[in-house]
Amino acid sequence: METVPKPGKAVPPKKDKFMAKRKKPRRYWEEETAPTNAGASPGPPRKKKKNLELRRRKTKNTYVLKKSLISKKSQFQKKPRERKKQQNQRGLSGAQDPFPGPAPAPADVARKFCRIDKSKKLPHAKPKTRSKLEVAEAQEEETSVQAARSELLLVEEPGFLEGEDGEDTAKISQEDIVEAVDIASAAKHFDLNLRQFGPYRLNYSRTGRHLAFGGRRGHVAALDWVTKRLMCEINVMEAVRDVRFLHSEALMAVAQNRWLHIYDNQGIELHCIRRCDRVTRLEFLPFHFLLVAASETGFLTYLDVSVGKIVAALNARAGRLNVMAQNPYNAVIHLGHSNGTVSLWSPSVKEPLAKILCHRGGIQAVAVDSTGTYMATSGLDHQLKIFDLRGTYQPMSARTLPQGAGHLDFSQRGLLVAGMGDVVNIWAGPGKGSLPSLEQPYLTHRLSGHVHGLQFCPFEDVLGVGHSGGVTSMLVPGAAEPNFDGLENNPYRSRKQRQEWEVKALLEKVPAELICLNPRALAEVDVISLEQEKKERIERLGYDPDAKTPFQPKPKRKGRGSTASLVKRKRKVMDEEHRDKVRQSLEQQQQQQQQKQKQKAKPTGARPSALDRFVR
Repeated sequence: METVPKPGKAVPPKKDKFMAKRKKPRRYWEEETAPTNAGASPGPPRKKKKNLELRRRKTKNTYVLKKSLISKKSQFQKKPRERKKQQNQRGLSGAQDPFPGPAPAPADVARKFCRIDKSKKLPHAKPKTRSKLEVAEAQEEETSVQAARSELLLVEEPGFLEGEDGEDTAKISQEDIVEAVDIASAAKHFDLNLRQFGPYRLNYSRTGRHLAFGGRRGHVAALDWVTKRLMCEINVMEAVRDVRFLHSEALMAVAQNRWLHIYDNQGIELHCIRRCDRVTRLEFLPFHFLLVAASETGFLTYLDVSVGKIVAALNARAGRLNVMAQNPYNAVIHLGHSNGTVSLWSPSVKEPLAKILCHRGGIQAVAVDSTGTYMATSGLDHQLKIFDLRGTYQPMSARTLPQGAGHLDFSQRGLLVAGMGDVVNIWAGPGKGSLPSLEQPYLTHRLSGHVHGLQFCPFEDVLGVGHSGGVTSMLVPGAAEPNFDGLENNPYRSRKQRQEWEVKALLEKVPAELICLNPRALAEVDVISLEQEKKERIERLGYDPDAKTPFQPKPKRKGRGSTASLVKRKRKVMDEEHRDKVRQSLEQQQQQQQQKQKQKAKPTGARPSALDRFVR
C-alpha cells in the first residue's frame, strides 16, 4: 500500500506566484545585460577572478618611473580624456552642446570689475605668501569674469536729454519734459505748497522710495512719494534744522532747536538724545550704523544707532559747524569752515585727517561724488570749484557764479546740482565717474522760493528741492543709476525682507575704527612702520635679535635627549649670547662717553673766555 509522502520531508513546497521575484524593468538609460535565469533579477555584475599567475610581482631591485614635475610632456594618452569630455557634453537626449565651454566675457568689461592692482608686488615675498596672493588674485579674476557675464542681465539703460539741432538743453523747462515722458514718469514731478511751515530740509531713503522733510516751523512728514501715501505727519512745536533717515525708512532722526530726537515711521518719538544739543546738520553712515551730528558749539558727534552709544565727540575748534557732507567711498566726514578751509574727519582720530584751503571766503556748501574722486565746494567769493581727492587735493575746474551756491549735491551718475537763491543749475559730464563740465549747464529751473535743501533721489531720475514755498520734485533725465541691487537696496522689498536685511546688515557692520582716507590700505602691510618698530627694538635691546639664526641643539641618545634638556641647553646658549651682546654694547657706550669727555676737556694753558658759560 503506497503512502502519501509528507510535505516536510521529500517534496519541496510549492512557490506562490506572488512570492516569485519579478524581473527588474530596464530603463532607457541602462545598457542591455545578458539574459539571466528565469525568475532571477539582474544583480550587479560578478567580479572576475584575478589571475595570480599572470600578475606581475615587484622585486626589491626594480624601480618604477614616476611622472616628472618639471617635464611638460604628459606620460598618459589624452584621447580617452577627450572622448570622456565629448561624452559629458552630450545630454540625456543625446544632443551635443552647440556652445561648449564657459561663456565668453569681454576683457574690457571684466577689467572694469577687477579690484586687484597687479602693479604692486612684494619685493621679498616668501613662497607661502606668494602662493596665497596668487590664489587670491585667481579668485578675484574669476569673480570679475562672473560679474562681467552677469552684466547682460542689467537690461535698464540710463536716460538722457538731447535737444534738437543746436538747441540748448538748459532752455528746456520741466513742463516740456513732463509732456514728453510717459504717464508713470510724469507723475514723479509734483509741487507741495507748504509756504506757511517753510523753509524745508528733505532727505530720501537709501532705496529711493520714501521721502522725509521738515520745516523750520516744526512741520515733519514722511511719505512714499511714488504712490503718494502719507506715512506720518506731526508738528514738533519747535524749529527743525535737519532731517535724516537712518538705516531704513522705519526710523528717522530730526535735529530740533534744542536736542536730537528719533522718530519711527508712525511719528512716535522713540528717543531724545540730550548729549547732542543745538545740532545744525546730520549725516548717516549706513555701513557703520553711525549718525553724525554737527552742532553750533563746534563739536562733531558720532552716535552708534545699533547700540545707542556715542563713539566719539570731537572738537573741531572752528566755531559754528553748519556745512557738512560725507564721502560715500570711505565714510570720511567733510566739514566747511568760515576761514575757507575744508577739514576731513574720522572718529578714530582726534585731529583732522587733512585740511584743504579751498576759498578766500567762508565755505557755503560741500558735496562729494559717489566714487569718492571729486569734491565740489562753493564759497562767499562766488566761486564753484571741483577738487581731486585722490591724494593731490588740487582744483581741477572752477567757475564764477553770479550768486554764491548755498547747496550742492552729486547724483549717482556724476551730475552736479547747485542751488543759488531761487534758481537750480545742473551740470553734467560725459559719463559716470567723470568730471562735470562747468562751462554750460545741463538743466536750469526757477522755484517759487529760496532753496534750503536739495538731494538727488537714488535709482530715480528725480531731484528733490526744499525751499521756502514747500517741496518740489524735478525730473532730471540721466541722473540716477538705472539698475539696483535687490539684495542691498530694493525699492520693492516687503516688510519681512526689510527685517531680514536689517539682521544681515547688523552682522556685517563695519567698526568705526576702520574709517580712514584709503580703505584699501587696511589689507596692506605698513612696511615703514614695521621697519621703524624694528629699529626702535634694536635700540632698546642694544642688539638685533633677528640677525642670527637661533641655536638648535642636537638630540642626544641614551635618555639624554629629553625635551627638558633640549630647552635647558637652548636657553643656556641664548643667555650666553645675550650677555656677550650686552657686554659689547656697554663697552661701546663707555668708549663713546670717554670720547665726549676728551672733546669737552679744555686745553692746558688756555685763557678763560666769556663764552665758556654756554659750554655744556
